[in-house]
Amino acid sequence: MTTDTLGGVARRRPWISPHALRRNLVAWIFMLPAAALLVVFLTYPLGLGVWLGFTDARIGRPGMYVGLENFEMLWDDSVFWLSVFNTVLYTTVASLLKFALGFWLALLLNEHLPFKAFFRAIVLLPWVVPTVLSAIAFWWIYDAQFSIISWVLIKWGWIDAPINFLGDVANARASVIAANVWRGIPFVAITLLAGLQTISPSLYEAAALDGATAMQRLRYVTLPLLTPIIAIVMTFSVLFTFTDFQLIYVLTRGGPVNATHLMATLSFQRGISGGQLGEGAAIAVAMIPFLLAAILFSYFGLQRRRWQQGGTDR
Repeated sequence: MTTDTLGGVARRRPWISPHALRRNLVAWIFMLPAAALLVVFLTYPLGLGVWLGFTDARIGRPGMYVGLENFEMLWDDSVFWLSVFNTVLYTTVASLLKFALGFWLALLLNEHLPFKAFFRAIVLLPWVVPTVLSAIAFWWIYDAQFSIISWVLIKWGWIDAPINFLGDVANARASVIAANVWRGIPFVAITLLAGLQTISPSLYEAAALDGATAMQRLRYVTLPLLTPIIAIVMTFSVLFTFTDFQLIYVLTRGGPVNATHLMATLSFQRGISGGQLGEGAAIAVAMIPFLLAAILFSYFGLQRRRWQQGGTDR
């Protein structure tokens, strides 16, 4: 409350006007359904998963609180650490490839090409196809006996026998990464293309008049202006890739010899297939620091870029 004077008489004035109060109340009322959905489908499952990670719960019984016992067990679990290595490798390589190929595709689609709208629609197909259908298609492509890739290479005389795509450790890792890259490129390409559309052509014209080459225009005009969008795209790409489950589960189920087990698939195997809900939840909880690190890296990258451009952190 504040005070002002009118005719020498002090009068109290509220901090918030009745109109602002009504407007805020209406805003909160409209936000309630979305907040309820977030609580039911996000906050509650997350909280329950964290709690289960500290219990010895199994399928069919609630379990008791055991503290850090599950996490201590994971610390000495070689399969868990292999899944951490696989997850980091899978996420890093796939995200970098998706960005490089998606950025190149966005630059290509931003040019004045014939049938540009048609090609933009075609690019989206891998993204809109359900993940399970994509995984089944790749499972057929990677088949040890009837692979179309092996058949073509044999016909061309490049190899003598079919390639064991999913039965060899190195081949299996490369195969699942290739499938993830194929599926994720459209998201990166279309999002970066939208960012490229917002850059004024006059900036490129001015740079060209100053004698800048194509690579210099890309480095000093395109990339700086796309930095906020790149940060957002890479954040979502890392989150989607790090938590990938369907693709790996359909293609390899973590094999061969756990070479493609990610933390998400191992959590499902231990928690659902194995019945150890507490241990599976602990593996899922162990993913949270990695995801928070990716989000914070993107957030502070955006704030730094905003500060460089003379903005404020509001």
